[in-house]
Amino acid sequence: MSFRTFQSAGPLRLVVVGAGGMGRAWMHTIEADPDTELVGIADLYPAATEAAAADLGRAIPTGTDAVELAGRTGADAIVNATIPEAHHPVTIAALRAGLPVLGEKPVAATVAEGIALAAAAELTGELFMVSQSRRYNRGLFQAKAQLESLGRIGIVAVDFFKAPRFGGFRDEMASPLLLDMAIHQFDMARFLLGADPVAVVCEEYNPPWSWYAGNAAATAAFEMEGGARFTFNGSWCSPGLETSWNGAWRVSAEHGTAVWDGEGDPQAEQESGPASKATAEDPGDGIAGSLREFTAALRTGREPMGRVHANLLSLAMVEAAIRSAAEGRRVPIGEILDGSYDTALAATGDADILAVLQGWPSVRDGLDRGSRSD
Repeated sequence: MSFRTFQSAGPLRLVVVGAGGMGRAWMHTIEADPDTELVGIADLYPAATEAAAADLGRAIPTGTDAVELAGRTGADAIVNATIPEAHHPVTIAALRAGLPVLGEKPVAATVAEGIALAAAAELTGELFMVSQSRRYNRGLFQAKAQLESLGRIGIVAVDFFKAPRFGGFRDEMASPLLLDMAIHQFDMARFLLGADPVAVVCEEYNPPWSWYAGNAAATAAFEMEGGARFTFNGSWCSPGLETSWNGAWRVSAEHGTAVWDGEGDPQAEQESGPASKATAEDPGDGIAGSLREFTAALRTGREPMGRVHANLLSLAMVEAAIRSAAEGRRVPIGEILDGSYDTALAATGDADILAVLQGWPSVRDGLDRGSRSD
């Protein structure tokens, strides 16, 4: 499924929506990229946009309405760095106004809202790409390249053990680790395997010393397409000998094993001894990498990682894991998708978007209009 591209010369002109900490990170990243230009900052709170502009050290147009500001500044696209609950309305408004969107993860607050966004992108022909920023890591790309020499993959396992003291809303969330962090590792596993999830069994819990009100630790075992298993074992209240924010990975394959500490170069060993080093493209680093890919996609029409149709499966893994932990059973990913599709049909008030959703033979068929796992 194609999307509209830009043939004009000069940098891509962008408005950032959301002037919080993540929005400011995006602003500085855009400023540092010669192929993009920050032309405006939007936020519901004028004081926040004024503070963000002061942080940049230069005068810049601001406003409370992203679409209005984009029109006033001649912006080509929007970067949506709002809170998850605002992802759906902000992105819908932008797409309907003919503006491509690069959005912060998660795609939306729920899979149902994400499905409606996929339909909106299809309706408008505009690109909506989700910045799953931890995919943009040279070590991860090297690990994927290394696996090509090891044959069929049977097991992907990641340990994630950190002890951040955030304060604020995360300390009060019911499932802080699964909701706010695990989507990164879930998405990275999809990338390494080149496969999507089938079902999950998950348990979440809270160690007795935890400073979180909700469950800050979890174990999840996913069945993936093709029969491989992906296991996640993590905690957000485990001080000492902490892993990387990317996690510590081990992949067991038919002819050998690869390990990656989440920071340096991966290592691999075949049955006969050390595996030869693999080379991989440099995807860029974090949000700078996703910004670069978004810009390239809009210039060339090349399918980017994180396009809404494909990225939705990473959020579906999160919802399935939380349901499994709550209900003590194996949860098929199809159950999450089908239920969310029904919710999207019932909740969508835009007649044109609803018509797109109703035209899908099934939710899987609709999402397959975009790329599958990459």
